Amino acid sequence: MSLVGERSRMYIGGAWVDAASGQTMRVSNPANAEVLADLPDAGREDVWRAADSAAGAFRSWALMPAMERGRILRRIFEVMTERRDDLARLVTQENGKPFEEARREVTFATGYFSWFAEEARRVYGEIVPPPTPGKRLWVMQQPLGVVAAITPWNFPATMVTRKIAPALAAGCTVVLKPASATPLCALALARIGEEAGLPPGVLNIVTSSKSGAIGEELLTNPLVKKIAFTGSTAVGKGLMERASKQIKRVSFELGGNAPFIIFDDADFDKALEGAISMKFLRVGGQSCICANRIYVQDSMADRFVSAFVERTRALRVGPGFEPGVQVGPLINEAARSNMQRLVDDAVAGG
Repeated sequence: MSLVGERSRMYIGGAWVDAASGQTMRVSNPANAEVLADLPDAGREDVWRAADSAAGAFRSWALMPAMERGRILRRIFEVMTERRDDLARLVTQENGKPFEEARREVTFATGYFSWFAEEARRVYGEIVPPPTPGKRLWVMQQPLGVVAAITPWNFPATMVTRKIAPALAAGCTVVLKPASATPLCALALARIGEEAGLPPGVLNIVTSSKSGAIGEELLTNPLVKKIAFTGSTAVGKGLMERASKQIKRVSFELGGNAPFIIFDDADFDKALEGAISMKFLRVGGQSCICANRIYVQDSMADRFVSAFVERTRALRVGPGFEPGVQVGPLINEAARSNMQRLVDDAVAGG
């Protein structure tokens, strides 16, 4: 069985379907522009279809015994582990990161299903001391309903499992909108969910290049009770503002602006390797947890700059499947153009 099933469909209600409009979007390998798939370019009607499917599946999934939900999540973990290299190849194909880095990501991503398979059975309530005699107060934890998850392209496996595993464990159903550049790993997880016994409608995946329209529909759709988003701070602010008008719950992981600070009492070699790793060796630096700027104490600045430049020149850049490659390509032409602009600005600034 192919890991991604038909490379021309998205996944709604347990079926592989086209967009209502018939429109498609192209997914390409950023290393060589190889066409990987032409997938549905979904619109608002498709989001409604996915949300309706998730809402229809919610009651039976929420009422399923937690032990049984946990068993299904555990099986997803097991199948992901069995197919780790296949998933890693998909990550490298659509994202460009080196294959060994992709393998590490998939290993990390599987852990969310392993962890939340166990947490599913630990959704406890609590007894609250009553303020007056003859009363008994208790708190029950209940699943919210349909969760909309919007994920970025830099960690195509980890960001997906990080959002859907806890939602499924809690008894929620999910509409997932993966990044348009890297949807194949998410679709592969839908196939794995099928194999593991995930009921139809519990996980739905909408592929689209129309991020604004899809996000707006997920925000305003009354069937969606929560938005889980990873992306830029600017987009997160807009989502929060619009969600507040509906009292819709949100959880965000937004952009970073991380400094890497080195003092003169630091272990020089460890500081150097740490700076190289945090700047270049996670998706080629295309991540919110990578260092954006490096501050070095004056007394060791010249030595550090010289060593940093030397280590950077030694990094092996190339296609992700090439043995020994440490840094893959930028995700697309827009990212390359922006990088060139930053380099030109730095050179012009001395």
